[in-house]
Amino acid sequence: MIAMPTEGRDRRSLSFLARFVGLLIVFYFLVAWRPINDAVIVPFTAAIASVSGAILNVLGERVTVAGTEIRAPTFAVNIENGCNGIETVLLFGAAVLAFPASAPRRALGFAVGFLSIQTLNLLRVVSLFWVGEHHPAFFSSSHTVVWQSVVVLFGVLLFLAWALWRPAGRPSPVRSTRRKG
Repeated sequence: MIAMPTEGRDRRSLSFLARFVGLLIVFYFLVAWRPINDAVIVPFTAAIASVSGAILNVLGERVTVAGTEIRAPTFAVNIENGCNGIETVLLFGAAVLAFPASAPRRALGFAVGFLSIQTLNLLRVVSLFWVGEHHPAFFSSSHTVVWQSVVVLFGVLLFLAWALWRPAGRPSPVRSTRRKG
């Protein structure tokens, strides 16, 4: 039987939760603040539109991109906050930064997570445009039900995989004491 001291574990869990919530609040206020939104988030979102447009053109769609809008002759989308992957990155980033790990491990985790989430988000934008162009009846449910859920769930699962991953030869940070029973 394995007995685990609950007081220390509870304290670590509450500390993680408090740091996580605090970081989420700070991050969301930062990206909602107009100077940061206008100088960082909008250009980032425009870059997502540009890359998505390039991918769509390679795939044979005839699209143009202006700012955060991707347009074809019969369909157009405007990528807004909430559709640029930033919210999932903030959720993931707050969890990684709140987690008790070394700074290099957190930095690597954040970088890999950011790239992974944005890669999935590009797939999301491209596929949603394609659905909207060729099967418009499915666009709304694909956008709000399927893809929003997939991207957020991906961020959560990515964090769990990162938090549970142990480099070879490194013990788990969870300590247990064995009792003979």
